[in-house]
Amino acid sequence: MALVKYNNNSISNITAVAGLSSGAMNLITTNTISSGVSSSDFTSGIDSTYDTYIFKYYNVHPATNNVKFTFQVEVGTGTTYGQSITSSDFILQHSEDDSATEFGYASANDQSNGTAFQSIAQLVGNGADESASGDLYIFSPSNTTFVKHFMAIGNHYRQDNYTRAHYTAGYVNTTTALTRVSFKFTSGNIDSGVIKMYGISKSWV
Repeated sequence: MALVKYNNNSISNITAVAGLSSGAMNLITTNTISSGVSSSDFTSGIDSTYDTYIFKYYNVHPATNNVKFTFQVEVGTGTTYGQSITSSDFILQHSEDDSATEFGYASANDQSNGTAFQSIAQLVGNGADESASGDLYIFSPSNTTFVKHFMAIGNHYRQDNYTRAHYTAGYVNTTTALTRVSFKFTSGNIDSGVIKMYGISKSWV
């Protein structure tokens, strides 16, 4: 990229400063699920290398019909996945037969300093062509001063033939560094799907 300098006399190109971060998305881990598992966990690679981590989930299919797709986080080497979360959630949906639409706040999916797995997709169907896809962002997980903010956006095929989009955001109420993330459905296994973890290169100071 070239920077352009303007003055009253001329326009000249200046070579881009070498070494500036491009903000690239760097693939760290891929969890490919081809047979039933109770959860998909990321237990390494979350550290101070990146300030933003993105988890992209593709066609995650539940074994059980009409379930929520959820996540939780942990610190250190813990495996409880029960950190306190405060969150909000709203949805958009439209039925396949064009009989119904909805836009609104989804209070069944929020938490107020709760320790449950946080819903990021609700009423996911287990039909052969039904699944959920989307992104989860976690910001500054290694920071030890502030709470840990997150947001998720995704779409899924509801169990009763709706398209349903979820917009979820909140914070994990801890100043301890996060080190692990777990995904699961509220009931039954994850039958299949792919979840990828990326780190976003830090911007220059």
